[in-house]
Amino acid sequence: MARYRGSVCRLCRREGLKLFLKGQRCFTEKCAIERRNYPPGQHGQGRQKFSNYGIQLREKQKAKRVYGVLENQFRNYFKKAERKKGVIGENLLCMLESRFDNVLYTLGFASSRAKARQLILHGHFTINGRKVNIPTYQLRQGDAIELKEKSKKIESIKDAMDSAVHRGIPQWLELVPEKFAGTVKNLPTREDITVQIQEQLIVELYSK
Repeated sequence: MARYRGSVCRLCRREGLKLFLKGQRCFTEKCAIERRNYPPGQHGQGRQKFSNYGIQLREKQKAKRVYGVLENQFRNYFKKAERKKGVIGENLLCMLESRFDNVLYTLGFASSRAKARQLILHGHFTINGRKVNIPTYQLRQGDAIELKEKSKKIESIKDAMDSAVHRGIPQWLELVPEKFAGTVKNLPTREDITVQIQEQLIVELYSK
């Protein structure tokens, strides 16, 4: 599976905000944004000026990096969003939010989306009682996620769940911590998505 292998902290610095790609580290003073809040590279501290195209491109790059999606995958999501009824940008974000890896992270089973993908690939979770090891799997309303019995001893999952409970779980999801289980009560709407993304700029970029 193709994936970004470089420093994820550089990605946050490039976009100028926390993308929460490094788990608990992002909530501490060790976060790269807290220490060096400017783009990486030799000219990172210089004055930056973006054209309209540059602004749209940065927004697309930000969305890709938040959800851990590569360019071809992201373009395919956009094409699917165009074919669906409703607002294209909102369709796009809702599809990304409904990915198995993102839902697992949002429910608190993993400290980051990258960690969630790793857990899924290793077969630690079931959906409606069936093992699913595809991070891009699109969840639907009513789908029930559960951690396998033998995986409930993994300390990193317990720690991530404790942190998530303190942060709060979105209303479109339901978490039952004592059973290591969660349910998709409803598909997310735009109001449920708290990620700082201006999806209209992405639509404008791809519409050129």
